[in-house]
Amino acid sequence: MILHRYFARRFLMTFMGVFAVFFLIMIFIDLTEQFRRHGRSDATMVEIVTLSLLNIPQGVYQILPLIMILATIALFLSLSRSSEMVVTRAAGRSAIRALTAPLIVALCLGGLAVGVLNPIVASTSKAYELRSGALRGDSSVVSIGSSGLWLRQGSAEGQTVIRAQSANLDGTILSDVTFITFSPEGQPVQRVNAEMATLVSGAWQLTTAKNWRFGNNNVPEATAVLQDTLAIPSSLTPDQIRDSFGTPSSIPIWELPAFIARLQSAGFSAQRHLVWFHTELALPAFLVSMVMIGASFTLRHQRGGRTGLMVLFAILLAFVIYFIRNFALVLGENGQLPAILAAWAPPLAAMSLSFGILLHNEDG
Repeated sequence: MILHRYFARRFLMTFMGVFAVFFLIMIFIDLTEQFRRHGRSDATMVEIVTLSLLNIPQGVYQILPLIMILATIALFLSLSRSSEMVVTRAAGRSAIRALTAPLIVALCLGGLAVGVLNPIVASTSKAYELRSGALRGDSSVVSIGSSGLWLRQGSAEGQTVIRAQSANLDGTILSDVTFITFSPEGQPVQRVNAEMATLVSGAWQLTTAKNWRFGNNNVPEATAVLQDTLAIPSSLTPDQIRDSFGTPSSIPIWELPAFIARLQSAGFSAQRHLVWFHTELALPAFLVSMVMIGASFTLRHQRGGRTGLMVLFAILLAFVIYFIRNFALVLGENGQLPAILAAWAPPLAAMSLSFGILLHNEDG
């Protein structure tokens, strides 16, 4: 147990060191990008730095597998350079048993990433999109609630809140829909109820609509107008509607199952969110596979030579597995693979492959 604790502590410290290096690098890169995007706007230095800090967690979260493979390589190269692994084997411990502690640490780090870092990334990503959209003047948003689909579109004349009971897959056809328009001062000026609304050529085409006008001394119900068709200008596009609710990473994993259920009840396809949910659940296994890949090429004494070549092979194999994982996720999002298979097959296959290499190197 003392040896396992020692390896676990060494691996954790190595991981934190690599994590800190990448974190600092990404801060400088993201600051440069934020200055490029918002340098000509009225954004202050504090706002740009805040945007960068809100965007950093998502970037770091995406490169966790890369940080894990580099930390593994650094750990075992250090152990080989100091001959600690040779002493461990001479004491009767196999290299595979010595790998137990780093694997447990990787599994725990993956669990913390999914359970703690994922909600933080979702919250900061949402705050980043809101602040960035405000600086760009983009005020169109959409959300899925328990009472149906809610959208908001903005223009110089004011804001319009849209509520629909259900919609088609791309959000361009809404059923049992209500439009409430507000003036720039925040006062309601119009309400329209319709059986159906279709987004066509920059406007919502309503059928069987009832139109109420506010802001005068008359009773709105007394002046309400029934119309077979009605057009309401809109700045929304189908791509904006899909992208607004179609980013699974902006939803905490604890809320994702309920959101998927609401999305399906509203008439949208939840395949993308379902694949993302299983991908997040499989993240600890994927990080474990990164550790096994790194160990399978570097868990050897450096005097054997070809150390640089082995490190290169480990990194290349990790990138290949990462590419296969992303490709499987695309197939899963398109419905060509089941969500569970798309999310879990790549890390399990990588673990099996690296375990085979470890057995070959250990037992010949």
